[in-house]
Amino acid sequence: MKRRRRKRRADKQQLVETAGAEAWDEDAAPPRQHAAEDPDETGWKTSTAHMSGIARLTRIGVWALVTSGPVIGVLALTGSSTPAQGAAKSVVVSTPASATGPAGFASLFVAAYLDAGQGTERDLTPYYSGSVVLSAKPGAREATRSTVIASREVQPGYWSITVAADVTAKNDAGKATRLGVQYFRVGVQATGPASAGGTSTSDAAVAGYAATSLPAQVAAPASLKPGALVYESDRGTSSTDPAVETAKGFLSAYLTGTAELDRYTSPGVRLQAITPAPYSTVKVTGVQDDSSGSEQQKVPADGTELHQLVNVDAADSAGNTVSLSYALTLKSRAGRWEVDSVDDAPAIRASSAPSTTARTPADSDAAAATPSIS
Repeated sequence: MKRRRRKRRADKQQLVETAGAEAWDEDAAPPRQHAAEDPDETGWKTSTAHMSGIARLTRIGVWALVTSGPVIGVLALTGSSTPAQGAAKSVVVSTPASATGPAGFASLFVAAYLDAGQGTERDLTPYYSGSVVLSAKPGAREATRSTVIASREVQPGYWSITVAADVTAKNDAGKATRLGVQYFRVGVQATGPASAGGTSTSDAAVAGYAATSLPAQVAAPASLKPGALVYESDRGTSSTDPAVETAKGFLSAYLTGTAELDRYTSPGVRLQAITPAPYSTVKVTGVQDDSSGSEQQKVPADGTELHQLVNVDAADSAGNTVSLSYALTLKSRAGRWEVDSVDDAPAIRASSAPSTTARTPADSDAAAATPSIS
């Protein structure tokens, strides 16, 4: 038994030594190299040096891609945030400042100014904070009505407002005398957004106003004579004129509500009568139009237009009569005239312009008392 065991151990030892020797021979054997001139199976000439160079280039390319990744990402992000060539650019449109706030403030200031007097100067404090001494008696004048007729922005947030006031004066006995329409110019500074006349870009900004002085009385604007109208033919009030009859029937229905407007209007025209009806009767006092005299008693071909200026006297239920004027456009259809529109204003000749008329002494404004400022 012992001999057998020894023999086995000897065989194993011999096998180990034999395997080690073979492995040493393989490691020691020089590697086989291809000659630089010998092509491989693909037809390309390869060598160990050549293959190692390709490997190095490959490794360099991979590292270049890795390290350039962040740079490429930044460039891509920057490029995507840049507007494309030819893309529409947003344009900031500035909102024009509105004169509504400064105009209303100036109108209130003028009314308070006309009513104030010696001893009531504090009534002007909400409008003007300067030191003021008034010489007129309180309540000696008042504006029975007023309106703004002109506004101009002198500089951003600073306005020149002209107010027309119908002024009445009272004597010591309390008797009122109408002085007529007088004109007052006021300088007003505004704060807040443009919609309030200010300069702030925020709509949430608080609006505020202040007069820079007492009002200045100024001359009335020029009196004008309007340009020539297009209504050269006088139709009168003839009941045999089809166009006049259409105007009569339409305006009677329009102002009294006694008939439907559809019977007088062109198809598709939608007009609404005044509700509630302000008048009980309507009388046409004159009609002018832009037709020739030969067309007065007949209706021309379909689609012909006729422009009218109609004057009426309208009476209410109490018997009070009011004179009114209406500009109408009529259109012919099926041998009759129909109202096509109630025009916004009487038509003026295209080449006609208003002219200045001389103001008579009776038209001039009465002089107002001039307050002093201490």
